[in-house]
Amino acid sequence: MKIITWNVNGIRAAYKKGLIEFIERENPDLLCLQETKAHREQCEPALVNAAGRESLWSSAVRKGYSGVATFWKEAPLESAPGFGLHEYDSEGRIVITRYPNFRLYNIYFPNGGSGQERHDFKQKFLVELNNHLKPLVDAGEPIIVVGDYNVAHKEIDVYDPVGLSTESGFLPEERSWFDSFLALGFIDTFRHFHPNEKQRFTWWSMQQRARAVNRGWRIDYICVTKNLLPHVKDAQILDSVEGSDHCPVVCTLEL
Repeated sequence: MKIITWNVNGIRAAYKKGLIEFIERENPDLLCLQETKAHREQCEPALVNAAGRESLWSSAVRKGYSGVATFWKEAPLESAPGFGLHEYDSEGRIVITRYPNFRLYNIYFPNGGSGQERHDFKQKFLVELNNHLKPLVDAGEPIIVVGDYNVAHKEIDVYDPVGLSTESGFLPEERSWFDSFLALGFIDTFRHFHPNEKQRFTWWSMQQRARAVNRGWRIDYICVTKNLLPHVKDAQILDSVEGSDHCPVVCTLEL
C-alpha cells in the first residue's frame, strides 16, 4: 500500500500544474492533500474524482482557506471530516478514514506565525490532538497520522536551526510537543529509514525563493504507531516534485 501526503497550496492551482498527471504517475492507494483552499463543489469533476478515485473533503467555512481531502482507491470502512471539535473542524483541518488494518488521520496543522492568538490556537490544537490520540494508541489501535504538521522536530530538519529557533514552527514548545507526540507511541517513518540524512526538506518559502538554494524545513510527515512499523517498507521525500511550496512525502506498507 502506497500513501502520499502533500500540501498542495491550493488544489485548483495544483490541478493546473499537473496534479492529475502526478497521481497517475505515482498511483498511490491513498492520497492525502492539505491546504486545498476549496470546497468540493468549486472544483472540476475530473479533480473531485482524481484519476478515478473517490474522496472525502473537509473544507473551511471561510472560502479559499485551509482544507484537506483524502482520495482512495478502495473505500474505507468509516470516514469523518473532523474529530468533533468545531473550532478545528470549521477550519477544515482533519479527515479521518478507517481501514481493516489501521486508522488514517489526514491533518493540516494550524500555522501559529501570524500573532499570539493563532500561536495559542495552534498550541491548544496540539494538546487536543494528543488527548484525542492517546486512548486509541493505548488501546493498541494501529494509526497513521499524515500531513503538514507545521512543526520541524529536530535541528537536522531546518536549514538554520539557530536563526530559526524563535520562529513559529521551530519554537521550543512546538519541538517539545513533537517529542510528546512520538512518546505516545508514534514513529517518524522518514527518520526511521534516514536517521542522519541532512538537507532533506518538504517546504521552502516562496517569498524568499528558498527552494532554489534548498533553504527549507521538514514539516510534512507520515508517522505510524509502533505496531505498524514492521509493515512499513520505505519512506521518501519527493523533493524533485514541484507545483507547490511543499513537496510530497510517501510511505509504502505491506499489509
